[in-house]
Amino acid sequence: MKKVEAIIRKSKFDEVKAALHQVEVNFFSYWDVTGVGNEQQGHVYRGISYSTSEIQRRFLSIVVSDEFLDRTVKAILSSAATDRVGDGKIFISNIEEAYRIRTGDKGSKSLN
Repeated sequence: MKKVEAIIRKSKFDEVKAALHQVEVNFFSYWDVTGVGNEQQGHVYRGISYSTSEIQRRFLSIVVSDEFLDRTVKAILSSAATDRVGDGKIFISNIEEAYRIRTGDKGSKSLN
């Protein structure tokens, strides 16, 4: 099992969610977050100057079985990209075990 953590533009969330549903990733958690990035260049939109490091972000936490990893990452990459600085990041880590509280199912069986 793998944990996929993605930090994306808040404005791309609906597209990412739809892309994940299309590849049968139907359960994940998310939070609104603000962070500081490496980019120091400012942009002007409708006369207001803003920094790309201060764009509102959404943090997604998704646990998938190993066979769903590639399709999950591809869905996020294709739907979250704008080809501009600040599109976000994806992080992958190993999950040693998972349990479904209601039934006691464990491992990949607990994810479906």
